[in-house]
Amino acid sequence: MGQRWRSRPDGSAAVLSEAYDTALLDLDGVVYAGGEAIAYAVEALGAAREGGMHLAYVTNNALRTPDAVAAHLTELGVPAEPGDVITSAQAVARLIAEQVPAGSRVLVIGGEGLRVALRERGLVPVESADDDPAAVVQGYGGPELPWGRFAEASYAIARGVPWFASNTDLTIPGARGIGPGNGAAVEVVRIATGAEPQVAGKPLPPMHRETILRTGARRPLVVGDRLDTDIEGAFNGDVDSLLVLTGVTDAARLLAAVPEHRPTYVDADLRGLLTGQPEVTGTVADGFVCGGWTASADGNALVLDGEGDRLDALRALCAAAWTQAGAGSCGLDAGKALARLGW
Repeated sequence: MGQRWRSRPDGSAAVLSEAYDTALLDLDGVVYAGGEAIAYAVEALGAAREGGMHLAYVTNNALRTPDAVAAHLTELGVPAEPGDVITSAQAVARLIAEQVPAGSRVLVIGGEGLRVALRERGLVPVESADDDPAAVVQGYGGPELPWGRFAEASYAIARGVPWFASNTDLTIPGARGIGPGNGAAVEVVRIATGAEPQVAGKPLPPMHRETILRTGARRPLVVGDRLDTDIEGAFNGDVDSLLVLTGVTDAARLLAAVPEHRPTYVDADLRGLLTGQPEVTGTVADGFVCGGWTASADGNALVLDGEGDRLDALRALCAAAWTQAGAGSCGLDAGKALARLGW
């Protein structure tokens, strides 16, 4: 990634799908939402693949198996094999297998994706705290997950059984909006037990390790919609990232990003893989320029002058905001500038 203190998005003269050998793509909010493909995703991924880029799908959602995810992607028009899919269930199963004896029982609070991943590691999924589990693992189980499952986890953890979580995303995007994710369910068990889980998913190292082991990527580009998982995970792995604005992150959150949440590149959607990225130039004194826009700080506010592509304006605003913030979070008011752009 280069410098750890990013003050502006990078430019790229090369098309991103040619500059990087592998796209490590998040799914929810990037490729699909609520099971339906996001606009332009199918066409963009097809073009990137035809150009020689390896596509890997990296998700914190532990509910479905890689086979099911690959089948869903193929139905949407994005041909994928199970080996192209890396889940937080796989990452947490490896983490557990490194800490408990082979063949151990593991109490599962979640979906089939966790059970399959545990079996892959030689572990035995069980359903009750009374089944003598060596570990408890919790992952997203869908909106129908019974409340009693949280009680089973709590009983086992209270007896001293180590607790693992596939991820701690508080929210998950769906067809009807943003709903509670596995992190919200983890909080229920945390409140009941006072315990802390070991977490495997993005943005933590176990997930990045699992991804690199399974893909063999040498020049990976993380592509995601979340600052606190996808982009922070890329930061922690010291690899470049592309933020797409099709999921949970909006322009205001992007401008306020702390260093570990600042992406290398910003684009509207997955079509960003098929282009280069414009350079942001300028200084604090003269303003930051991208395309036809100039962004700067005026008192307590970010201001914007010019016209053109609103993404160029956002990139210029990022430079002004991140430079002002330094190693922290920007405190300048961006409301008027973003309203001008329709955000």
